[in-house]
Amino acid sequence: MPNTPAQIKTVRQVAKRRALNRSHKTALYTQLRKLADAIAAGDKPKAQEELKHALVALGKSASRGQLHANKASRKQSRLCAQVAKMGQAPQSAPAPS
Repeated sequence: MPNTPAQIKTVRQVAKRRALNRSHKTALYTQLRKLADAIAAGDKPKAQEELKHALVALGKSASRGQLHANKASRKQSRLCAQVAKMGQAPQSAPAPS
């Protein structure tokens, strides 16, 4: 239990920050889920549109410090590769000779 005015203020600030962080994190993962759904459905135009929003959301999370910059970059790269691969035929292994 906070006893001093400074501690009371700190509790207030932490609660406010936690609420903001949670809302930003929820928005990020909602955006990533929308992209994953579009990829799973095979809808390339929708996936490309959702990819734009996902890349922005990942960049913002990294700049806020909610996500490590390298993790955000890695996720962006992998998502771009998944969307780029959507239009191609599945790669089959070459037949052994």
